[in-house]
Amino acid sequence: MTDRTRIIVVGGGPAGLTAAIALAAARVPVTLVAQSGPGDNRTTALVASSLAALDALGVWERCRAQAAPLAVMRIVDDTGRLIRAPEAHFSAAEIGLDAFGYNIENRHLIAAMQARAAELPTLERIDGAVSALAPATDDVTVSLADGRVLRAPLVIAADGRRSLGRAAAGIALREHRYPQSAMTLCFGHSLPHDDTSTEFHTAEGPFTLVPLPGRRSSLVWVMHPRSLAPVRALDDAALAREIERRSHSILGKVTLENSRGLFPLSSSIAERFADRRIALVGEAGHVIPPIGAQGLNLGLRDAAAIAEIAAGALLQSGDPGAPEVLARYDQARRQDVGRRARAVDLVNRSLLSDFLPVQSARGFGLYLLDRIGPLRRAVMREGVAPSGDLPALMRGEPLPPL
Repeated sequence: MTDRTRIIVVGGGPAGLTAAIALAAARVPVTLVAQSGPGDNRTTALVASSLAALDALGVWERCRAQAAPLAVMRIVDDTGRLIRAPEAHFSAAEIGLDAFGYNIENRHLIAAMQARAAELPTLERIDGAVSALAPATDDVTVSLADGRVLRAPLVIAADGRRSLGRAAAGIALREHRYPQSAMTLCFGHSLPHDDTSTEFHTAEGPFTLVPLPGRRSSLVWVMHPRSLAPVRALDDAALAREIERRSHSILGKVTLENSRGLFPLSSSIAERFADRRIALVGEAGHVIPPIGAQGLNLGLRDAAAIAEIAAGALLQSGDPGAPEVLARYDQARRQDVGRRARAVDLVNRSLLSDFLPVQSARGFGLYLLDRIGPLRRAVMREGVAPSGDLPALMRGEPLPPL
């Protein structure tokens, strides 16, 4: 496959699938290389701009019924400290929206994306593992574990935290590890959630309940590693009781549904988001803590941006992997990713700090957000539709066909 218009996408998660679908919908020949793996039991809170992109790609209509609207967001200071922030409520109706976004299980989102990908004639899918990538002057060689070899002028690396693409491009990471771990799971409950996401801020990190369809919710529980061991040792019935206790029974009796996800918290940002004909999207380029529903939404914006920039180069009979093309992608994503990562880091560090002035500043900030309408509305709008130049897809505009 030495076709000069073909693009290879490595990685079959939401970010990789979005890039592949966006390009193939614009009639760009794409090869998606992804190895089948275990199911993903996590959920994603998709903000309005991500929903616009999925709708434009014909994905959202396939999975909307499995998603729950996030109409209200509630922040509760549960730190137990001397200085506590007031409870804050944010309603989507205040900025003219039915919902800030929708929460969906990743397995439903990925299934909808895979179904859409199967319809696109210019999208070739290979179920296999990549063993090596070798960038050269004119193309990148992608070697598969089964011995096959592919080549393309551009590789979009959506291959996760331990990205082979990032290593092959010689791109370093700036990393930080937090003294925290996270547990994720889904559960049923006896009381309705009323489309309200509730985030309890504790001294160890957020304890966040996010609606799912029916009387179901997902949980992201951030805690100190010393707390993880005893929590991890609880059986399902005991863990359900502990979740009910920590949520102050706002959802009633809790029943666990599926396996638990456990992982240490860290953040990392690539020094460059593209080089040597390889563009990084999603966790290949950045990882941030699961706070404020930023991670996957950033990855989808990465995918939309590289698809738009690469397809634009091809429309002008250019080289989609040329240095100037990849420089445009790097510039387009750096400010957005950096700003979101700094905001999440600030919120997380403010929860962990025992320094009274920091606690006072955090409490005063939430007080201002709760009391000053224009400020609150500006923050809400920035959350659902980030300022700056959004990729066309994030405005609901499909890419022009090749």
